[in-house]
Amino acid sequence: MKFLLIEDNSHLAHAICSRMGFDGHVIDHAATIEDARAFSQTEDYDLILLDIMLPDGDGRDFLKHHRAGKKDTPVIVLTARSQVSDRISILDLGADDYVTKPFDHAELEARVRAVLRRRGGTSQTVIRIDNLAFDPVAGTLEVANEAIQLRNRELRLLELLINAPGQIFAKQKLVDRLFSYDDDVSENAIEVYIGRLRKHLKGSSLSITTLRGLGYRLDHD
Repeated sequence: MKFLLIEDNSHLAHAICSRMGFDGHVIDHAATIEDARAFSQTEDYDLILLDIMLPDGDGRDFLKHHRAGKKDTPVIVLTARSQVSDRISILDLGADDYVTKPFDHAELEARVRAVLRRRGGTSQTVIRIDNLAFDPVAGTLEVANEAIQLRNRELRLLELLINAPGQIFAKQKLVDRLFSYDDDVSENAIEVYIGRLRKHLKGSSLSITTLRGLGYRLDHD
């Protein structure tokens, strides 16, 4: 999935990006509210991690502006404020959850998973389609009871397609979802990942259709 991290502490931001990236997520990092607004206006994110104290303002102002724009992207606030009233005000502004600094990265990862599950309307992470079982959180794929090892971007590509069956994804859209702004990548890389994923899906009732000039679509046979 693709996240936006808004955090001005470079060491903490690097640590979060490294941990989330290790899980296969794509992270865009903004150190200011101005940069965060520029990112959010041009990209669709699955989750926003938002610090409160930023060099050019209060992260709560970003949250209010974001919600006022009718955007329902899940937001987890990173805050050093531990007062109950502060936490209540954060939730009332539209945050989905908060983590109090300093925090354990395992806790942050667990809260990210929980928020994404709630937003998806389920407490279960496993997607089962006929003889296929896919768990994007655990990073596992089984076809006909055979475990298949997925690389990180193969995993995130399958997650994207399987959550929108029948939807057409243009190559550039997939590039935007699977890579960050800092990655130097061409649309040809998508063809490679699509090819690998097709091999993994053999024996299942799912297939990836190429629509010339339009993009790719996941179909259920």
